[in-house]
Amino acid sequence: MRWRNYAPPRILLGVNIDHIATLRQARGTRYPDPVQAALVAEEAGADGITVHLREDRRHIQPRDVRILAEMLNTRMNLEMAVTEEMLALAEEVRPAHVCLVPEKREELTTEGGLDVVGGFDAIASACQRLSAAGCDVSLFIDPDVEQIEAAQRAGAPTIELHTGAYAEARPGSDAANAEYHRLTTAATHAISLGLVVNAGHGLHYHNVEAIAALPGVNELNIGHAIIARALFVGLKEAVQEMKRLIIAGQEAGLMAALDAHDHEHENHSEHVHNGCCGH
Repeated sequence: MRWRNYAPPRILLGVNIDHIATLRQARGTRYPDPVQAALVAEEAGADGITVHLREDRRHIQPRDVRILAEMLNTRMNLEMAVTEEMLALAEEVRPAHVCLVPEKREELTTEGGLDVVGGFDAIASACQRLSAAGCDVSLFIDPDVEQIEAAQRAGAPTIELHTGAYAEARPGSDAANAEYHRLTTAATHAISLGLVVNAGHGLHYHNVEAIAALPGVNELNIGHAIIARALFVGLKEAVQEMKRLIIAGQEAGLMAALDAHDHEHENHSEHVHNGCCGH
């Protein structure tokens, strides 16, 4: 039986507004206001707003987090390190989502996934505290089976796959193909364990459709590319363009999966038919 009428949930777009705050902090002014940017992004169709409160406060400030918690019409995804200070703030603010990420002060941006295996006890404890505060917890991890299974054991209902290695590889290269295979395998395995799968890091307008086509991906979190595009077309149009691309990518992935299913079903039917005729 064909399953063309199957309609999975539409892929979601989380817009990261950190770099609006980066520009503000460069001059120590009150503008541009990341809260205003968040509201514009929501109006343009963002399904959520992501902010990363770093320990060195290089962009987003605690005040931003508190105001956003009061102002957003969608939901906040607070990215943070596993520290007592950050956990206490999350318990105070109670964002809808918290994504636990690794952090090194000297890095320009998050360079790799969280080592859930190596830091299991602290991460599992953080997941328990955040869940008790009413937050949906996700872990930002590399597309590695061992890390995925550790995330499930730690009690995180959601993972966010780190797409940086794929994004940095030359398009169409063996390295890019290998990284895409890793992501596909990781997403499939995570879903089989009952985890919700998000993805992000390094995604832009030329590579995002392939990631949106990953099996069962729930949400993509994208910031730098959208804010950079907004310099030329405005934030509203930049968000809308990205949303159109991820929806198109999801639809292409679904069609490919349906075609593969139909082909497999037809081959199976032909095999059964030929087997019956051979008796």
